[in-house]
Amino acid sequence: MKITQHSNNLRQITFLGFSNCYLLREADGFTVIDTSVGGCAKQIAAAAREFGGEIRRILLTHAHGDHIGSLDALHDLLGGVDVAISEREAPLLHKDMTLRADEPKGKLKGSYPGAKSRPTHTLTDGELYGSLRCISTPGHTPGHMSFLDERDGTLFAGDALTSIGGLHPVTNPPWYFPLPKMATWDFQLADASARRLLECRMVCIATGHGRLVTNGRVELERALENT
Repeated sequence: MKITQHSNNLRQITFLGFSNCYLLREADGFTVIDTSVGGCAKQIAAAAREFGGEIRRILLTHAHGDHIGSLDALHDLLGGVDVAISEREAPLLHKDMTLRADEPKGKLKGSYPGAKSRPTHTLTDGELYGSLRCISTPGHTPGHMSFLDERDGTLFAGDALTSIGGLHPVTNPPWYFPLPKMATWDFQLADASARRLLECRMVCIATGHGRLVTNGRVELERALENT
């Protein structure tokens, strides 16, 4: 495990060298964004205490196993804190793989291990959840959601973007890190979602895999030129 403190409000926790979750300080404690792979719950909770607070809620970008892997263990450890995920992604969290009538009929890819923890909040596009503006970014999964911290412009992009070897749309990663692309459901929607993120007033970008990108808008514009 590696912990990187980016500000008084934000810590990045990286497991296995490539799987990120984030501790974001709010007025009442921390929101943990994604829970990485299994076996990380105690380390995430300890990192929050070391950072000077308690986790009050768990926020998920999507339901792949490398993002919800420690959800149940962390939820149990913390005594049933709030769990939030997009309204569209919530069924996938419980292994309902049914596609909606208006969605592309491509095969869902990647690992959907499911979880017993039930969302207390299902989020919709444009909603404000704490300090975070919810942004629907489907493509990697049907209900993938990104989040913009309106206090400082940090964009939590989940797997809409990756930042191993520079910033990339999930559909165009470096050859040596193809896993998020391989787990992407619909490339056309994923590319449209990456472009939609340019509408955000972002300053930096925090992804599910890779480093924090500090010059977010410039780097995203550059990445999309090659898509």
